[in-house]
Amino acid sequence: MLVTLPTIMSRTDHQDIRIGTLANLDKAETYLPQILPHGFESFELTTWARLPDLDLAELGKKVQDICGDDAIISSVGCYGNPLQEEETAKAIETLIKNAKHFGCNIVCGFAGAQEDRSVEENMPKFKEVWGHLAKVAEGEGVKFAFENCDMGGTWESPKWNIAHNPRGWEMMFNEVISDAIGLEWEPCHQMYSLADPIPQLRKWVGKIYHVHGKDATINHDILETYGFRAGMPIVQHRTPGFGDSDWTDIITILRGAGWRGAIDIEGWHDPVYRDDLEMTGQVYGLEYLKACRGGAFIPNPV
Repeated sequence: MLVTLPTIMSRTDHQDIRIGTLANLDKAETYLPQILPHGFESFELTTWARLPDLDLAELGKKVQDICGDDAIISSVGCYGNPLQEEETAKAIETLIKNAKHFGCNIVCGFAGAQEDRSVEENMPKFKEVWGHLAKVAEGEGVKFAFENCDMGGTWESPKWNIAHNPRGWEMMFNEVISDAIGLEWEPCHQMYSLADPIPQLRKWVGKIYHVHGKDATINHDILETYGFRAGMPIVQHRTPGFGDSDWTDIITILRGAGWRGAIDIEGWHDPVYRDDLEMTGQVYGLEYLKACRGGAFIPNPV
């Protein structure tokens, strides 16, 4: 059955591009009320590899009630290896079928990887697993967004996720041709590969269904002095506002393409704004992204 969900369309109060953060699915009831007053406008609720024992319909109603008129659930996510773990593939299918209870139509996660073969050699299994999941998503009116983290893998030996490189994206979307599958993009993972995220964003914006608010700093001095093999941090994950990217440019490209959706901060990665400074960094990133979005919404005169 095709389910039509509300679409984020209005530019009033910047509802076309909301700024939010991530939260654990099983802790959302207690976590969201604590951070909602900081001004987060959206939340991606995530779980790792498999679903906790939860009534998703009941939880979806509860978290929507918590958000009220102040925020939305932008997406739900399961981050595991669906090409090797059948339980993860089933968890993703369950989330696809239950996203409507959270008032959203975006599900996020890894594409998975058969870790004993290259990205290219993964394509038959990708087609098998995601050909089915894409059809389920199409039937539910849901879009699935592939996270781009390499999880420490390479092209020849991927770990958890083959969707970490544009060359792989081309192959994946040729194997399974469906508008139900796309990308969960962020500049950080591109910069970690020393790729420029901006031309990549321009090319792929039509396939981007969700954005993670995570940036990176490239330590050019270490790279130029020591290279890759000195055991020193060439690239560090950063909260937006502390990294190298100009998010004004990123949001300009998104808006220029007519993009609608949420940028949700993926915290707990910044090497400086961590531990006791975690929420300090996230709220700074929230305000920074709101400023990059254009500041407070000002209606035009009649």
